[in-house]
Amino acid sequence: MKTDRTILAGIGCGVMAGAFWGVVFLGPRVLQAFSPLQLAASRYLLYGLVSGALILPRWRVLKAQVGRGEWLALLRLSLLGNIVYYIFLASAVHLAGVAATSLVIGLLPMAVTLVGSREQGAVPLRALILPLLLGVAGVSLIGVDLMGRPGVSDISIAERLLGLACAGGALACWTIYAVLNSRWLARLPAVSAHDWSLLTGVATGALALLLAVPAFLWHTTPHAVGDWALFWGVSAGVAIGASVVGNALWNRASRLLPLTLTGQMILFETLFALLYGFLWDARWPTVLEGLAILALIASVGLCVGRHHRRPEDAAPEAVAPEAA
Repeated sequence: MKTDRTILAGIGCGVMAGAFWGVVFLGPRVLQAFSPLQLAASRYLLYGLVSGALILPRWRVLKAQVGRGEWLALLRLSLLGNIVYYIFLASAVHLAGVAATSLVIGLLPMAVTLVGSREQGAVPLRALILPLLLGVAGVSLIGVDLMGRPGVSDISIAERLLGLACAGGALACWTIYAVLNSRWLARLPAVSAHDWSLLTGVATGALALLLAVPAFLWHTTPHAVGDWALFWGVSAGVAIGASVVGNALWNRASRLLPLTLTGQMILFETLFALLYGFLWDARWPTVLEGLAILALIASVGLCVGRHHRRPEDAAPEAVAPEAA
């Protein structure tokens, strides 16, 4: 088990990561005239450029710690957790709609927690049943609220099924990414969480070059100069805030927390995304949204309580290996 101080520090990093990640959901709202592919390509290209600039002063030290195996892992993680995940997500939204996609992707915390329950030193799954059920209830309430709103477009059953399959693919991609990323962080204690995030950014930026051609050459819709200035400004803000800062905080949380608790931290992305959406729309949450928020907060709170270190856990701490 982790110590209370370590868990509190990890939770703090997880909350702040969610605060930065929640901004990502505002990008498409502000830049509705641009395609999701353009948003993804610009975000990850800028993520790569900023990461490369920030990592240059430390490159001599890092190149001795990161070899061919680590770079291959970074490329796999970047492809899985950023590029492929986003393609699945965008396709799911296009085919099944935002409501159904949000419902499936909102199961990420539960999926990561279930996988993490098999890690060495993890809290037993039976102790996490109530927090998991509350998390599922919160996400379900959000889905019911979205489905019940007017203006939901008519989508064929085949499109919905294919869209749900894409959403399931996105869910699987990020679940696997979270587990593998946590294990690599545990395997490389000499590489800081921030440096690992910057290295991930460099790898993602290189992969984003493959997205740039179809994103900006195949989509020929004309835009005013002011629209392009807003586009690159928002993309830069998302790249620096969500990708550089948010990912560094997430990596730190992943290193400090067991996977069963790390998974629950993803709920803060949903909570902050809802908060930013309410502020953008200048409205209060609906009754179902309010109940969903309370359920998600209770889910995280109970999960934290399950990970509270008991006095009898202190003795084996010195010899027990850290959960990845």
